[in-house]
Amino acid sequence: MSVAPRPVGRRERNKQEKFDRIVAAATELFAEHGVDEVTTQQIADKADIGTGTLFLYAKTKGELLLLVQNAKYAEALKQGRADAETVPGVLDAVMAIVRPIVECNRTQIDNGRTYLREMVFGDPEEPRRSAALAIVAQAEEAIAAALHRDERVTEGDAATLAHIVSAVMFLSTAASVNIALSVEEIMQDIRRQVDVLLPR
Repeated sequence: MSVAPRPVGRRERNKQEKFDRIVAAATELFAEHGVDEVTTQQIADKADIGTGTLFLYAKTKGELLLLVQNAKYAEALKQGRADAETVPGVLDAVMAIVRPIVECNRTQIDNGRTYLREMVFGDPEEPRRSAALAIVAQAEEAIAAALHRDERVTEGDAATLAHIVSAVMFLSTAASVNIALSVEEIMQDIRRQVDVLLPR
């Protein structure tokens, strides 16, 4: 005998509605103005909640950015994995995984750079940072699988190389000297570096 799912209570619905309004407000304001130009008060006002309520969901603007960007990065990785499945070459498959992530990072350059900084240097125990790091781990697994298509690359070496590719990607997209570069220029830079890593 199956048990019917328990209906969601009003309190849970209200919490979810507030959470959804916060995410929508932060997404819109960050996209329009950049994370550095937006205050938590503006986000709270747009979400029609008090700042105290906002801080129950995210303690800092950095956490709010992680909340917004994690969903975008997860979607970019999903797209990259799907694209890589149709690409035969190892280097091309790796770049197929990397491209949507780079594009996601460059949609709003300041947000992308701040997101990477928050992810790398923030508290890894904080749930949103932990989720961001999990997406990075998934990306590295996908890259390792593409690298392991080359029979000369062992599973262990593929994992190590994937970690290096991930570092190259993040440095190329976040470096101050690359702020003015287009997605194509960054992709060419990453491709050159990854190509050097592959067995000859």
